[in-house]
Amino acid sequence: MPAADPADPVDATARSSHLIDLTPLRVSPAFARLWAGNTLSGIGAVMTNIAVALHIYDLTQSTFMVSLVAWFSLVPMVAAGLYGGAIADRFDRRAVALIASVVAWFSTVCLATVAWGRFEAVWAFYVITTVNAVAATVASATRQAITPRLLPVVLLPQAAALNGISMGVMVTLGPAVAGLLVARVGYPWTYTTDVILFVFGFLGLWTLPSIQPERAPDGHLVHGIEAVRHGLRYLRDAPNIRMSFVVDIVAMTFGQPIVLFPAVGAIVLGGGAMTVGLLTAAYAVGGIASSLLSGRLTAIRRQGRAIRTAIASYGLAIAGLGVVLGVTTLGGWSVRSPDFADVSVPGLAASCLCLVWAGASDNVSMIFRTTILQAAVPDAIRGRIQGISTVVVTGGPRLGQMFAGTLAAVTVTWLPPFAGGLLVVAVVWVWVGRVPSFRDYDALDPRP
Repeated sequence: MPAADPADPVDATARSSHLIDLTPLRVSPAFARLWAGNTLSGIGAVMTNIAVALHIYDLTQSTFMVSLVAWFSLVPMVAAGLYGGAIADRFDRRAVALIASVVAWFSTVCLATVAWGRFEAVWAFYVITTVNAVAATVASATRQAITPRLLPVVLLPQAAALNGISMGVMVTLGPAVAGLLVARVGYPWTYTTDVILFVFGFLGLWTLPSIQPERAPDGHLVHGIEAVRHGLRYLRDAPNIRMSFVVDIVAMTFGQPIVLFPAVGAIVLGGGAMTVGLLTAAYAVGGIASSLLSGRLTAIRRQGRAIRTAIASYGLAIAGLGVVLGVTTLGGWSVRSPDFADVSVPGLAASCLCLVWAGASDNVSMIFRTTILQAAVPDAIRGRIQGISTVVVTGGPRLGQMFAGTLAAVTVTWLPPFAGGLLVVAVVWVWVGRVPSFRDYDALDPRP
């Protein structure tokens, strides 16, 4: 299949409806298959992430021990994103994505084997999840670098919105299914379900044509570590791409409270695994809603300003969650409902509303950050820059787990989201104002 022509006559701007534009699924069957397969396999991946957090918490009763999943996987995942992106710029991207996906699938098989064998040493979970994070990082970076080859550039915002729905479905159904399966049939069957769902991810990749990366205009091809360095040097002269990474790191480092959810379900709000599932799903519902209503949103030209507003909104929502947890902890909503799994119903409802708001804001930011990267970066280096982006997107939440888990361990559960959310608002608003090229970025004149 030939690469999509950026000049294809697809009118993506004259859309009057607020509902999501499905044109990318119609014009590119290859993108549609990739999107569907990634969605189905992603449900299982998110389900396993939640199950691992619950499993470690059950074994240790420690939020800090749960946060160590992030600590151990961070450096290997960063290396995988950087070097994996370089590999995607040298070899057939379809083959790279397939091989990385096989490794990720095998790590999920190992989790199921450990659970069925009742070998519940915590170190085994750290090792396996690290391998999974490394493989998933390479696969994700490569898939994202493939997308602009399947669609014209004018449809990249719509594709990003569709991926927002995909992610929202993953994070809605994944935690809900994880909570249900863990409570009803235990961890072994939960991990095994992911093993089965993962197979669907191979279908979208397998049916793709060979996608060889384009070469640089000068024909120069670098390999190995030098290729990684070349990608990092490119960012020095790409302030808009660089800034899109920075603001996301800030948001995810100081405004990512998911590592606290097991403790919130066990101690603050009650409800255990069910509460963890509801809180995580609420975040995803916000993302889905904002994508479903993205029809006219994707036509916004000043995408840098849109990112700044969306991340500031995200920070306020996370700070609001901290307020809700603080009020509940201090006895404001301490009354539990014996008919609803001994849960503080007002606290749970308010927490879910804050997370719906946060999820919607984060998804809007993601749509525009993804579009800027895919539209402004040349294909010859797109794998490397996408690899760096994947490190940011997956590594940022891990830094957030470190921040929230460690701060909660030495203070109180509600302080990390409250203080972190306010810090996100202040830092991002000031920092974007200091980079005019990003603040005034024009989608009709994409520049890195």
